[in-house]
Amino acid sequence: MAHIQVPEDVPGIRSLVMFRPETGKPLYDLAQVLLRGESPLTQAERELIAAYVSNRNETMFCMMSHAAASRHLYGNDKNIVDDVLKDLQHSQVSDKLKALLNIAGKVQILGKEVTEEDIADARKQGANDREIHDTVLIAAAFSMYNRYVDGLASFTPTDEKEYEAMGKRMAENGYVLPNNQK
Repeated sequence: MAHIQVPEDVPGIRSLVMFRPETGKPLYDLAQVLLRGESPLTQAERELIAAYVSNRNETMFCMMSHAAASRHLYGNDKNIVDDVLKDLQHSQVSDKLKALLNIAGKVQILGKEVTEEDIADARKQGANDREIHDTVLIAAAFSMYNRYVDGLASFTPTDEKEYEAMGKRMAENGYVLPNNQK
């Protein structure tokens, strides 16, 4: 049960932005730019970064929903998502994405954990400044989103089928306020 009065049947951040749309809209707009806007990282990779950070923060709703969106976007390669969440170092993602996810994991702990060596490794693996920037901003934003969802104890579904539908909606429609959702 959520700590504040929100619709009980609306999961995660969606109920929180319905509670206060004037703050929810900028949060959704930021997610839209970060995860669907122009970037050298694919949408699947950006959703994976969001899921990875949410997994490290133990925020089940965000991890499950963004993992589902990433799986949908990866299509036939959807197993990559579960491999990364289970064991990043032994997953089948590129060394560049491993280096970027390493940076994201450090941002999730504390931004100052990111070292010059981490950045040099990402560059060595082919990451450019924009990819590094976008990774850090996604990791920082999702740490905030995770704390928002967990801090207010919003409803977290347990049925994986619900997350599949959410992931498909997020992947195909982007991030729009719930009252604008069809």
